[in-house]
Amino acid sequence: MARAVWSGALSFGLVALPVQLFTATESHTIRFNQLQRGTSDRVRNKRVNERTGEEVPMEEIVKGFDMGDEYVVVEPDELDEIAPGQSKSMEITGFVDLDQVEPVFFDKTYYLAPKGKEYAKVYALLHSALAQANKVGIATVVMRNREYLVAVKAEGDVLAMHTMHWADEVRDPHREIGSLPEETQVADKELQTAVQLVEALSIDWDPEEYHDTYQEKVLQLVEAKRTGQTVEKGEPPPRSTNVIDLMDALRASVEQAETTRKASGEEPQKAAPASPPTRLKTAAESRADRTVGRAAKSSKASELERLSKAELYQRASDAEIPGRSSMTRGELIRALTGKSSRRKARAS
Repeated sequence: MARAVWSGALSFGLVALPVQLFTATESHTIRFNQLQRGTSDRVRNKRVNERTGEEVPMEEIVKGFDMGDEYVVVEPDELDEIAPGQSKSMEITGFVDLDQVEPVFFDKTYYLAPKGKEYAKVYALLHSALAQANKVGIATVVMRNREYLVAVKAEGDVLAMHTMHWADEVRDPHREIGSLPEETQVADKELQTAVQLVEALSIDWDPEEYHDTYQEKVLQLVEAKRTGQTVEKGEPPPRSTNVIDLMDALRASVEQAETTRKASGEEPQKAAPASPPTRLKTAAESRADRTVGRAAKSSKASELERLSKAELYQRASDAEIPGRSSMTRGELIRALTGKSSRRKARAS
């Protein structure tokens, strides 16, 4: 079970809710040790005096702020004395429409949980109110001697807290990027075709469909080098579209997307007609459905991972998957897994 990284009181108005904060995400980054080429000797980083070249122990290191012509030295104790401390309160000072908060402001996500079962009603009340109003609560909180601007919002069946960047931390793209287009005219026909392409490529959001393919390729490279085998190189980047050929490229893209949908048996997404209200699935039922789906996909993917690229291509041919001739091994596996999932969905 995860350990809380912060605990305190979340308040809005005169209502206070004791909560605990848990990290919502984890990194699966592959890490390498540094070795000297031709040996298995580890290479270590050391803190050295750049003038003398001698190693400096941690207790002799202080912080210095560069003023240009001199350093202002600050001791660690001096920073602790002025730090805001380990605040135990998170007061929501206002609620804003979720659509008003630009994604660039969001940083890291945490889950909020009531500190005890006796606070479940207040927790559920705030969650339901935020979900129904489609708003987020804006607050500040102090963690690890740093003050954060945060947004509290309803996500699924839990309350989540997103740390946010302060306004002066977000760069102005027009000032930072010199190549942004200005007042570029777009022809109506090109725009209509581009919208048609967007509609043709529209899908339902399923995060389980996406995974870190680069990490997989790194692990394949490591295993291949360990066993003396070779690995196929990555695909070259696509060529830039010439402005003269833009309309032709758009039309061809729309045709390709529609052909792919027809081959896979999918229909273009359309607005659903009004229907009588049905019972909403509970959070537990939704999680169970996702778990069953993930397990089926994982089992199918594990079976396909054992096949060679030639065997995968043959299966793709049998399944009449379009574009299979130009697919990499990983893309063939994902295409076959998706094909299997769609067949089961249609059969049910």
